[in-house]
Amino acid sequence: MNDDFDIERARKDTRACEDIVHFNNAGSSLMPAPVADAFREFFDQEEMTGGYETADRNHAQLEHFYTATASLLNCESEEIAFIENATRAWDMAFYSFRFNAGDKILTTIAEYGSNVIAYNQCVKRFGVELVFIENDQHGQVDIQALENQIDDRVKLISMTHIPTGGGLINPAAAIGRVANAAGIPFLLDSCQGVGQVALDVKKIGCTMMCGTGRKYLRGPRATGFLYVQKDLIEQLDPPMLDQHAADLISPTEYVIRPDAKRFENWEQNFAGKAALGVAIDYAMSYGMPSIQRRICALANKFRDQLQDIDGVVITDEGLARGGIVTFTVANKTPAQVKTELANQGINVSVSDGSGSLVSFVQRGLTEVVRASVHYFNTESEIDYFAQNLRKIVST
Repeated sequence: MNDDFDIERARKDTRACEDIVHFNNAGSSLMPAPVADAFREFFDQEEMTGGYETADRNHAQLEHFYTATASLLNCESEEIAFIENATRAWDMAFYSFRFNAGDKILTTIAEYGSNVIAYNQCVKRFGVELVFIENDQHGQVDIQALENQIDDRVKLISMTHIPTGGGLINPAAAIGRVANAAGIPFLLDSCQGVGQVALDVKKIGCTMMCGTGRKYLRGPRATGFLYVQKDLIEQLDPPMLDQHAADLISPTEYVIRPDAKRFENWEQNFAGKAALGVAIDYAMSYGMPSIQRRICALANKFRDQLQDIDGVVITDEGLARGGIVTFTVANKTPAQVKTELANQGINVSVSDGSGSLVSFVQRGLTEVVRASVHYFNTESEIDYFAQNLRKIVST
């Protein structure tokens, strides 16, 4: 455990952590006080003075979202769009491509279910070939297998960084090197990565990335972002446009804006946007490397505890593993485990096959218990969890 982490500050700023044990950060984390206060203040202003007027008055705070996100990802603010969630951000990037029959999309076994639906929609619409790159012996994307699939037909490499249903961290930078060497766009779904691991889009080599606010960034729900590399932006034609994304210059002509805001909507969750900027600042105040070290250390302790409980099987894969810990219990369904833990003030979630279907089918899984730690969690909370899980298993 990294002893230099200011856990006292993190706990003090997390108002609910003395009342509940929150191990559902991969679902929706607890907002720190400065983020929740910023959200409420903006919302209150909208109530008292009007939505348009509040947006005008807080223009600088809303624009700060772009500079904060750019700092987090090591890119330029013009490469950032505010989107209401990571799935819609991913959609805006993916559906901007114009696929033709015979084009290939390369993805991963651990791909998020919504993305797989979109791929298969393009298979049916355009005759695209979808290729799931096999895993290596550690359960992560096999980079050699990825290289073997590269040819002139590959239109897009699109992969999930950290899957929703397991602790795996896919080797994003290695994937990026393959994509860049071949000159192929690389869309990285880092919905579970942003706020959990240090992200540098230049080092990773992704040309697009989506993320959400509500999970490890600890922002409000209905907030997210899309990053698109500058030299790719004008090559992409968004699937939906409005008067924010484009200018109507005649009854029959329009001009799409040149920056990443071409992927946005005019109407937005402005209170959430302002608060997400605060959430990013808050994460950066600890430093993402420090956050990542603490989350991984807590998750490793979590797995060590589970390893010692008879009847519990850890289902995480990967050479590198993050803060999502998944497991099954021999004599209980995941839903039963979740309910019994909730009775003891412990929040977890259940991951079923819809989110990780390709991976789950391959491994013979239907659903698992998902416990996801964050930096404000403590070792004593993990001990408390293990004590209660032992009781659940024994009954």
